[in-house]
Amino acid sequence: MKFLFVGLGNIGAEYENTRHNIGFDVIDELAKQHNVSFNNDKLASTAEIKYAGKTITLIKPTTYMNLSGKALAYWMQHKEVPINNVIIVVDDLSLPLGKLRIRGKGSAAGHNGLRSIEASLGNTNYIRLRFGIGNEFAAGRQIDFVLGKWKQEEQTEVAIATKEAADALLYFVKHGLNNTMTQYNQD
Repeated sequence: MKFLFVGLGNIGAEYENTRHNIGFDVIDELAKQHNVSFNNDKLASTAEIKYAGKTITLIKPTTYMNLSGKALAYWMQHKEVPINNVIIVVDDLSLPLGKLRIRGKGSAAGHNGLRSIEASLGNTNYIRLRFGIGNEFAAGRQIDFVLGKWKQEEQTEVAIATKEAADALLYFVKHGLNNTMTQYNQD
């Protein structure tokens, strides 16, 4: 059985360690845990891990956030992974810092990466792991906040939640969506 985990973010040094790139960071954590490196492939940086007898392809789209759906569609087809074995990891302004929320469907909630995925798939029925980045910004400063680097005092909490998100992805491989939601969705 094959799985595809897609971390959303933007390529380039200026976006590293920003709130908007937490999807990349979670995917990087999985790669680190399994001692694998990424290759520059078509539309994405990719790596492959084996877990519980399954093959998991990790991708970080190189299309920039607004075209993430293009990379997802290509890699789903290329690796022949069904949509119910795909998880999108994405930042979420509506969740408190470090809070995780896994859902089997839902809206883009204003997120351009998710809008692109919905346009490519033609529906909203795909699994996403939303990673709370908080929303402590002044009116009109949302873009600066989302594209901003983590504050020093946030870094420990972000590191813990990043590991937990990586664990949730692996839990999904063994236990499926419903059990993963029960285990990781926090009240």
